Amino acid sequence: MASSILTSLPSAAVLIGVDTHKDQHVAVALDRHGAVLGHLQIPATSKGYQTLLEWAVGHGALQPADLLVALEGSGSYGAGLCRHLLAAGCSVREVSRPNRQLRRQHGKDDWIDAEMAARSLLAGTATAEPKASDGQVEMLRLLKSTKDSAVHARTKAINQLKALLVTVPAALREQLQNLRNKELLQRCAQLRPGAITTPLDAARLAAARLALRSLARRIQQLSAEIEALVLQLDAITNELAPQLKAAKGIGTDNASALLIAAGDNPQRLRSEAAFASLCGVAPMPASSGKTHRHRLNRGGNRQANSALYRIALIRLRWDEATRAYAERRTAEGKSKLEIIRCLKRFIARQVYRLLVPTNGQASTCIDGQTQPC
Repeated sequence: MASSILTSLPSAAVLIGVDTHKDQHVAVALDRHGAVLGHLQIPATSKGYQTLLEWAVGHGALQPADLLVALEGSGSYGAGLCRHLLAAGCSVREVSRPNRQLRRQHGKDDWIDAEMAARSLLAGTATAEPKASDGQVEMLRLLKSTKDSAVHARTKAINQLKALLVTVPAALREQLQNLRNKELLQRCAQLRPGAITTPLDAARLAAARLALRSLARRIQQLSAEIEALVLQLDAITNELAPQLKAAKGIGTDNASALLIAAGDNPQRLRSEAAFASLCGVAPMPASSGKTHRHRLNRGGNRQANSALYRIALIRLRWDEATRAYAERRTAEGKSKLEIIRCLKRFIARQVYRLLVPTNGQASTCIDGQTQPC
């Protein structure tokens, strides 16, 4: 692998390894034979990114396209630098954290990590193309992350309100405990606590009313926020991937999770098997000696994996072809969990072909029918 990379690199190529941090980045430059050309530390700002680019080109690269950059943390601390380098025409690869065995042998600092990132290019181990974060999918990621946190906060507030109802003064509890959720929130939001002063019984009642009103109004505010964010997510997913939204069982939330996993450049995924591995639904080989088996993949993007699981459950309930498939596999002795794993793998294949068109190639559906992708 390393020799093939060396022979494919132009004579003016420069390899750059970058160790990224919140406030600063450290870079090391190598030539195509692995000799160290220089070191650089820059601030994590637009000016710093341009300084790194000019410094890298100054080591002999004829143009930014001759730069091959290995970047650690392209989806977090290195996201800004990754966007800057891609816009300039550089080739960028994502690298994992340094090998722990090598770290024990050579120690750890930012310069060592940056050099190891650059040498991973020569070794042929840095082959993953990072997700682009400069399009509509990045907008989806920001909005969905905010919506998910609002849903979490609302659930926590609802649980807290229900717990408080158990311990508030009896007179107040008896007024509210038998109400449905919507009416309960309205009544609690309209409570007038009054002054928290003596006598003690009146003060306890006022404090309980104030606590319930605060929680109810917080829940209502979060609900309005979630509704507005869902409308935006729905509009973007309809514009970005209408063919995905049209598939059975894939709503706004599931479509958003799958699009975010694929990124703004889904063509970086070499095959549907690579997408399945990304979503954590590709079985992992776990064979040894005379034992030949596969195990469940517990890695990958867990949000995308969860979306595929929800889609499988929806189809098992409402899709006749999926239900017929489940009945056939049950008769073969498969458990429900095994059937769901098979369905998730099939759905990942279908989703990949919707996200990355395959020039009209046919795909076999779960009911045995053939449809153009």
